[in-house]
Amino acid sequence: MQNLDYRVIQQAIDWLEQGQTIWLCTVLSTFGSSPREPGAMMVAKADGAHVGSLSGGCVEEDFLDRLVQGEYTLPSVVIRYGGDSEENRNPKVKLPCGGALEVLVEKRSPESHFVDQLRTLLQRLSSGEALEREVGLAGGNVSLHPVDDHGSRVIWEQGSETIKIVVAPVARLILAGYSTVADACARFALGLGYEVVLCDPREDIAGTHNLPEGVEFIPQLPSVYLGKDGACAPSTAVVATTHDPRIDDLAMMAAVKTPAGYIGVMGSMRTSKARAERLKRSGGLTEAEIQRIHMPVGVDIGSKTPAEIALSIMADVVRARRQLFRAVN
Repeated sequence: MQNLDYRVIQQAIDWLEQGQTIWLCTVLSTFGSSPREPGAMMVAKADGAHVGSLSGGCVEEDFLDRLVQGEYTLPSVVIRYGGDSEENRNPKVKLPCGGALEVLVEKRSPESHFVDQLRTLLQRLSSGEALEREVGLAGGNVSLHPVDDHGSRVIWEQGSETIKIVVAPVARLILAGYSTVADACARFALGLGYEVVLCDPREDIAGTHNLPEGVEFIPQLPSVYLGKDGACAPSTAVVATTHDPRIDDLAMMAAVKTPAGYIGVMGSMRTSKARAERLKRSGGLTEAEIQRIHMPVGVDIGSKTPAEIALSIMADVVRARRQLFRAVN
């Protein structure tokens, strides 16, 4: 899940509490070239005001135009955009390269108990838990069920009257220690929709860093923060880039004890080999725990500058997350 989808849920709650009827839209499936993945969300009101997105813009424009004209009166309905099939296809919108997507549209009124479900969903997401929304197409009934966090995905067979949507916590990046590379990673991660936390106990860093807005700075040893309950989930990436073994090594020792989906530390091949031996000898890490750590971190693109190194790191973080997403769908 990305921060944008988190904001969709919060906005849906706000509008319902204000007495507004809302339409909650969720991408169910994509084919070919489609801008957003299954599970992506958008919420809208009858006047066309909306938060979130379903595509690069053409789908939203058509949907909102139809909404303002009074369409979508059912509690829940699946609509299809693009593709070659004439069945349920919207001829006004064509996606690039023959792409197509199917969208679940739920109409929800303020007097329903739906807002309570959204509050529960938001609360669980904030505490790092994932929930499954089970939606009945016939009557629009919705129930929530706990599930393992494997990233947002949709379980639905064509023709089935039940759709299961797994909503996982926002993807999080924990940066273990400040550096120019960590700063650049934070900026990339924010643009990618990640929640970003940077931990560093050094007093000189706390008083001089100039992190972008949206990054949570915690003046604490990263290993201590990582040891807290709920700090990491499978949607969490932990990256260390300080070149200071007192910070990087301790962070790795703590990170492998968590369910974090990605763990990486910066350094050359020679440095990484020495670190692996050190973590086994002094840290007591097993071979399996060592194998969880990406070292050297990042994709090999010949990067030299802090921004290039950060690009290679975030590319690998995204690759690993997408690989996990594909494995469970």
